[in-house]
Amino acid sequence: MKELWNRLLDGFNGLEARERWLVTVAGGMTAVALVYLLIVNPILNAAGSGELRLASADQQLAAMQRMRREYDEIQGRLADVEQRIQRGSRGNLRTTLETLARQAQVLVESMEPQASPSHPNYRETKVEVGLKNVTLAQTVKYLHQIDISPQALSVKSLRMRTRPDQPEFLDVTFTVSSFEPI
Repeated sequence: MKELWNRLLDGFNGLEARERWLVTVAGGMTAVALVYLLIVNPILNAAGSGELRLASADQQLAAMQRMRREYDEIQGRLADVEQRIQRGSRGNLRTTLETLARQAQVLVESMEPQASPSHPNYRETKVEVGLKNVTLAQTVKYLHQIDISPQALSVKSLRMRTRPDQPEFLDVTFTVSSFEPI
């Protein structure tokens, strides 16, 4: 290696002053280009990549915090429902719905028991309620009575149709579920 260096130095010393100046400038430019390509450019790329990763991590953090708030809210609502089921009064769902209908001054046309899926912790009882020739106010009052009932009741589906012969009256069908701990 030392021999190669000596040959290059002898060749450089053998050049005219103007040629030495050109070789020096070309060598300096090559050295600057190599420093930029090998040192500066990778550092700049790493810094830019770091900023992108930081922005991405901030977005992911914000999304995780939002999901955590939603999860906590849902867990809180679930705990409230479970407490309501545990503390709620027990009784026959059909009897409860008939009592609430009398309070709302609604005449129930039909009540049909429905099959419900099994759950390891709760027993669900479903009843499909049919109302004929009721006003919207009566329907809302009845549904409100169901909602505020001390028994844990839930309206699962609701269908309303106006009567063709009397548009001010409705035919309403909905399904109510009751839950009891096993």
